[in-house]
Amino acid sequence: MYPEKVYQIALSRIPQIGVVNARRLIAYTKSAEAIFKSSSSDLQRIPHIGPVLAHSVAQQGLLADAEKILHACEKAKIQTLFYTDTHFPDRMKQMYDAPIMLYYAGNVDLNQERFLAVVGTRKATDYGRRITHSLVEQSQGSQTTFVSGLAYGIDIEVHKHCLQLGIPNIAVLAGGFEHIYPAKHRKYLQELVSNGGILSEHPLHQKPDPRFFPLRNRIIAGMTDATVVVEAAEKGGALITADYANNYHREVFAIPGNLDKVFSEGCNRLIQKNKAVIYTDFQALCQQMNWVHADQQVKSNKNLQWSRLTEEESEIMAFLARNGETKLDALAWKLQKKVTDLAVTLLNLEFQGLVKSLPGYVYRLKN
Repeated sequence: MYPEKVYQIALSRIPQIGVVNARRLIAYTKSAEAIFKSSSSDLQRIPHIGPVLAHSVAQQGLLADAEKILHACEKAKIQTLFYTDTHFPDRMKQMYDAPIMLYYAGNVDLNQERFLAVVGTRKATDYGRRITHSLVEQSQGSQTTFVSGLAYGIDIEVHKHCLQLGIPNIAVLAGGFEHIYPAKHRKYLQELVSNGGILSEHPLHQKPDPRFFPLRNRIIAGMTDATVVVEAAEKGGALITADYANNYHREVFAIPGNLDKVFSEGCNRLIQKNKAVIYTDFQALCQQMNWVHADQQVKSNKNLQWSRLTEEESEIMAFLARNGETKLDALAWKLQKKVTDLAVTLLNLEFQGLVKSLPGYVYRLKN
């Protein structure tokens, strides 16, 4: 009756389902359509799916509303990305709390290399703006895509300067595309779509809500390789983003500031507690992240003798030979392995002198 995409949108709209239960339902039924065509009793046989959630799947209006959302997205040329789709960000698939549905308009491949989040206070100082501009300018030619939240202060400085220099950047929203917050930043949307993108986990008509902003920050942290905190008070959204990044095993950088300045407290505290690396310049960040130009990358040795390796070790070696340097979470996703198990195997390969561990949880074949 409906295309699979309608069922996927409807699944994401079930009240209080949560992303973990949504993924659990997909894992057992194999498709969103199968969920809605299953009986309540069948759904309750799935672990952790009780009667309340099973009955909520059958509530009236879910599929009709999802169909309207899909038609509105198609009319506005907005992509609907389910977490099993090819173009869904691979980095986010390793997040335990990743959204199952994203809405995206833009021209940047969400799975390309080098995504960098830059966040900070909404009350940016001249120092913060100057450092933000310098960071963006130094990145020219590095093929880095910036990600921020389109908010006042540091966020909008990132977006504006990227647009001025033609550097791709993505704005992550805390509501639907029809309700931009703050409203005065709506004027940047068309440029963002043409030179990067706009991303949200909410359909077009969803208004921003205070509880959505911390959830927006988890997307910023989860879809990027690293987060740079430019300025932050002792509490605030930028520090929430940094916490998410640390939880997702992403690198965090913080720009140090004067000890007597309010909006340096958060950054200085991150550094003090070893929750962030001191940011000095973009080149140093690239070295820390092991971001090098293609002609400098270490070429895989295709003549390695792997006969003495286990099947799992050989699989990892073959993947690194084909793909080069790879982050741990990306390797786990591609090989469908648990991160903890994979880390142990990689450590064994390091002991054998076959694999090298690099900063940022990156691995490559050793020369």
